[in-house]
Amino acid sequence: MTTQPSQAETRLGFPTDFVWGAATAAYQIEGAVAVDGRGPSIWDTFAHTPGVVLGGDTGDVAVDHYHRFGEDVALMSSLGLSAYRFSISWPRVQPGGSGAVNAKGLDFYRRLVDALLTAGIEPWPTLYHWDLPQELEDKGGWPARDTAYRFAEYAAIVHEAIGDRVAHWTTVNEPWCAAFLGYASGDHAPGRRDPESSVRAAHHLLLGHGMAAAALRGAGAQAGAAVNLYAVTPASEAPEDVDAARRIDGLQNRFFLDALLRGRYPEDVLADLEPYDLGVRDGDLEIIGGPIDMLGVNYYNRFIVTGKEGAAPAITSPFAQASPWPGSEHVGFVQVGRPVTAMGWEIDESGLTEVLTRVAADYPPVPLYVTENGAAFDDVVSAEGVEDPDRVAYLDAHLRACHAAIGQGVPLRGYFAWSLLDNFEWGWGYAKRFGIVYVDFETQARIPKTSARWYSSVIGRGGIGLSSAE
Repeated sequence: MTTQPSQAETRLGFPTDFVWGAATAAYQIEGAVAVDGRGPSIWDTFAHTPGVVLGGDTGDVAVDHYHRFGEDVALMSSLGLSAYRFSISWPRVQPGGSGAVNAKGLDFYRRLVDALLTAGIEPWPTLYHWDLPQELEDKGGWPARDTAYRFAEYAAIVHEAIGDRVAHWTTVNEPWCAAFLGYASGDHAPGRRDPESSVRAAHHLLLGHGMAAAALRGAGAQAGAAVNLYAVTPASEAPEDVDAARRIDGLQNRFFLDALLRGRYPEDVLADLEPYDLGVRDGDLEIIGGPIDMLGVNYYNRFIVTGKEGAAPAITSPFAQASPWPGSEHVGFVQVGRPVTAMGWEIDESGLTEVLTRVAADYPPVPLYVTENGAAFDDVVSAEGVEDPDRVAYLDAHLRACHAAIGQGVPLRGYFAWSLLDNFEWGWGYAKRFGIVYVDFETQARIPKTSARWYSSVIGRGGIGLSSAE
């Protein structure tokens, strides 16, 4: 007599308390940039600068989440999400970045949180996802130490408003991007190209995190940061390539991980940055390395790098090839023939397992969450809806990578797909679609893609099939 295999035997199961979520960012989805007292951010200014965003696109309307959040929460509920990671717009809450608080802005996030909780979805707010109030940038921006203090004050304001209903907080999202794409390469807002300003911005973003996390934890919340990590591999064993990999890994990964989890910056990275003044003062690194309750890991692809003379940055790098950031001079990013997303980024899910196991093995223990992971593809609407098998395969492969990491003892507690909705994709405008839900940017209609339905089924059964994309 044969017996039918149990559900657990026919799938790769995740822990029963695993957090299944999706993520967005305020400037990318909210729109309503001049509604109900919101002030301008650096992304408003940057996007309205001719020639810096593809197609001249802006986030003025985006996908109108500010007015359509009820519809979007209902959509999340229909997919079975257990958590929603969103960012709070600093200029919506505090238009000038300091001083007066905009009550209508806080009320929006109160309504959003209440709607999520009513739907049984846990809110996971991020306090900073790159939309610095323009007034603070005019006063020096993140390279100015005062911005870190203003950020800590803003964090306390938001916590006072919704902290009774929100348990998990992310302070800053991808400080590497905010610092080096914003202040060194100029590819992101505010579009400055000043290497020394970029390293000071990186330090002050981390300092702001440390002060905000201490305040949040002191009020009983759980807090951490989200960093974008990459598996970094030299293109060969040649000394130039090995050193290029060390430098990229140093500034991309170890600079942030060592500061957050060890309370220090790596000595070799400080040597690489020796010409620049980071603005570190006594006690800063103790603040930055203070206790956190979680670390968010954002993962998209692997870097394969060369330092050989004449190497040029490849189009697969997640920046627009303008000026290099400190430490990346004379480094090329190499393609090896793997399938690519619509961004031109090679798909390598093994890198996600690699970075998760590395953090777990090399650093003090901390719960980990994949706070962003996803891919852009050229989605097309048909009579059958939006079929996106490449995205399904991408998500499936990366969830298998997460499962493998858990199997190796990594304390991975949750996964947030990037992104819930197609949206304003920074310098790419509306040309790239990362969403598991298609958005018609003319009508604002939302159409769940095949990937949304697939992800919903994964959530429903608490795991993925034994065969790919099942």
